[in-house]
Amino acid sequence: MATGYLEILRARHACRLLTGTLVGRLPNATAAIALVLFVRAEGGSYSLAGALAAVYGVANAVGQPVLGRLVDLYGQPRVQLPAAVLAALSMTAFAFLGTGSLPLAHATVAAAGLFAPPLEGGLRALWPSVLRREDQVHTAYAMDAIAQEIMFTAGPLLVTLCVSLWDERAALLVLNLLGVLGALSVVLAPPSRAWRSAPREAHWLGALRSPGLLALLAAFLFVGIALGSITVASVSYADGHGGDAVYGWLMAGLGLGALAGGSVYGARRWAGAPERRLTVLVALLAVCYLPLTLTPGTVAMVLLSVVSGVFLAPCIACAFIIVDRHAPAGTVTEAFSWLVTTFTVGASVGTGLAGPVVQAGGTLWGFALPGAAGAVSLLVLLATGRVLAAPARGGVVAASSENDPNRAVEPRFSSGDRA
Repeated sequence: MATGYLEILRARHACRLLTGTLVGRLPNATAAIALVLFVRAEGGSYSLAGALAAVYGVANAVGQPVLGRLVDLYGQPRVQLPAAVLAALSMTAFAFLGTGSLPLAHATVAAAGLFAPPLEGGLRALWPSVLRREDQVHTAYAMDAIAQEIMFTAGPLLVTLCVSLWDERAALLVLNLLGVLGALSVVLAPPSRAWRSAPREAHWLGALRSPGLLALLAAFLFVGIALGSITVASVSYADGHGGDAVYGWLMAGLGLGALAGGSVYGARRWAGAPERRLTVLVALLAVCYLPLTLTPGTVAMVLLSVVSGVFLAPCIACAFIIVDRHAPAGTVTEAFSWLVTTFTVGASVGTGLAGPVVQAGGTLWGFALPGAAGAVSLLVLLATGRVLAAPARGGVVAASSENDPNRAVEPRFSSGDRA
């Protein structure tokens, strides 16, 4: 299993790009917990902390596809590094201004979220040019999904380490400095400097003019809802079975399951269309959420959380392939950024829905929500099967007709000609 991943990491620039992207995304991945800890240290309420975290999340959801489109238009270095610097400066201003002026606090946090660079989408646009072979790109997408799970597990630990060594303000400053250094490492790498988007048709919808991409985003909105609702239901379960420690174990189990599933998925080559494979994976994801409604004892519940996470990373990795197949020419970074935004919005909606559901029906109904959201995601994929079966563009064609899928010579990665 490790051979395929080692082959990817040994490819020139691959390890640097992956590591730089993960480090560059630390401010984004840890923003919620860092903001909560900082506001609490400043004497602010949890309501204010939640409001600021929500402002950051909404601004980030808006900024990712906008910056992704700018990357497609002007290249990675011209957008990623300035955006990282502006985001870091905004969060630094918040760290020193504090919560004394609420309008300034909200404005600086919003700017930090808005300018968070789309490093995630940028990395996925680079993989085809760095690795060349399609099977290697598939493995890299799976490894990317696995790395996300590791980052979202290690990120909060890094925040708490910084707080214990220094204080909450220092945690914000250190994480954002690391974010700038990560972005700098990426944009100075030769593949990032050489990367150019394919010629694109001017259209105000950009990547969203692809029906297949819209279908995928609609399905992944509900996958995000499922994941967001699990976090709230897990808090409710932990309250009656041991408190915060149990909640930590449940989240760790979910991450471990995703790590294991993604590792196995990326270690082998898969035949057939990825669109059909995603339908099967989402169905399995929905089925694995259902046993959570049994809410057994702590040990059994942790094991069920591991099972519930097994198909999450494979779903995400498969979705990466489909995004690249359906993104209109010249919009690949924007398309990947839209997937990030949709998943983030879905998780936020799931968190918001689960609260009232748990309040009204208890923990069992809270855990029923992920299964229901997974089922709706499956229905979306089944209903849009014909749209998803036809990639937006295929082979390299004349500039005047590059968005006409009927003239494609051979299906391939849309970002394969960008370096």
